Amino acid sequence: MTGTPVPKLILSLAAPTIASMLISSVYNMADTYFVSKLGTSASGAVGIVFSLMALIQSIGFMVGMGSGSVISRTLGKQNREDADQTASSGFFSALIFGVALMAAGLFFLKPLMKLLGATETILPYAAAYGRYILIGAPVLVGSFVLNNILRAEGRPKLAMAGICFGALLNVGLDPLLIFVFRLGIAGAAISTLVSQCCSFALLLFFFLRGMSITRLAFSSVSRKPAPYWLIIRTGFPSFCRQALASIAAVALNRNVRAYGDEAVAAMAIVGKIFLVVFSVLIGFGQGYQPVCGYNYGAGNGKRVRQAFLFTTAVGTGFMTALAIFGFLGAEWIMRLFLDEEKVVKTGIFAFRAQCLAMPFVPLAAICNMSLQSTGKIWQGTVLSSARQGIFFLPLIYALPHFLGLTGAEIAQAVADAATFLLSIPFCMMFLHELEKTGKQKKGGNVP
Repeated sequence: MTGTPVPKLILSLAAPTIASMLISSVYNMADTYFVSKLGTSASGAVGIVFSLMALIQSIGFMVGMGSGSVISRTLGKQNREDADQTASSGFFSALIFGVALMAAGLFFLKPLMKLLGATETILPYAAAYGRYILIGAPVLVGSFVLNNILRAEGRPKLAMAGICFGALLNVGLDPLLIFVFRLGIAGAAISTLVSQCCSFALLLFFFLRGMSITRLAFSSVSRKPAPYWLIIRTGFPSFCRQALASIAAVALNRNVRAYGDEAVAAMAIVGKIFLVVFSVLIGFGQGYQPVCGYNYGAGNGKRVRQAFLFTTAVGTGFMTALAIFGFLGAEWIMRLFLDEEKVVKTGIFAFRAQCLAMPFVPLAAICNMSLQSTGKIWQGTVLSSARQGIFFLPLIYALPHFLGLTGAEIAQAVADAATFLLSIPFCMMFLHELEKTGKQKKGGNVP
């Protein structure tokens, strides 16, 4: 972590993380692809339940990213005992959160689907799909925590193996359960549930077999509130980002449902496609995070700065290339899912608008990861809340009022551009601190 050249280290950590994030997103995309063959209303249901999954993931990300960030800095200080305590406390508390979400969601299933934006025709599909997603909430949250701990330790290959195993299983089960066993949209949900359980079991196996640096044990679970508060406080930017993604998806669904199931389906498909695109950037950034946290904990500001600049440059170049490809191939990509003209027309415009904003996304994302990894909670929370909260939520209500469906189609792109502008001063302050830290270290602990 402190001696390998920065580009080589980040790429070695990011490669398996990108693979796991990409494959995880692809298996979500598989649900969208196979369910789209059941009709427009079924495709719309995937978009409705996506907001529910984002809510469940917000808990997993909060506890997982919080635990991982604390663990990477703790290991940088060579404090193994505290790292074990953080891992155990985070994991078991995540399971409790997951059970609570499952119970509440199943009890209020249909009202919840309506609240998330389901129309009367989409509701039966959304309820059938969402029921199994809620049943899997505890293992989904637990998997996020285990995955983030492994990456924080510098064990991305183990994290990748756990995620990829479940993802590949889901891709195989989807057509089998949906079409061969004729379970319809419930088959897609059952496939997701089974794959998540298998992924969770494999990740837990790595810890139980001693293949991780940290250890999970009931005896290591803290009886004091301070470690839990540190985990939640550190992971709160991730919670804000994911929870706001859920709220944003609900707001989008509720604003476009007035234009029919076709509009809901089109925006759901576009959202799922860009989830795959952004997963590559997030995976690359997650390869950077343990480098950032570990070296920051070790007091090596110069190395953190090098890692930040390298990750941002590569991420921006990659997203720009994908944006060009996506803009030119938007129609072809949309027709892979549904060939209904109204869905395709709506989707193409929204897709191209998002492509125009893609080059602006990496700077804000990497800056946010940096702030969170180095324990800058309020700065990280503000920036993580910007894209789909501070900017998107007002825009998704204001723009359709003036521009109709077009306003809903461009709202996310405008929010991404605004978030980019907001991230610039945060990046400058972060880099200035690293430069100052590097000079102090060189000069010998200047008070």
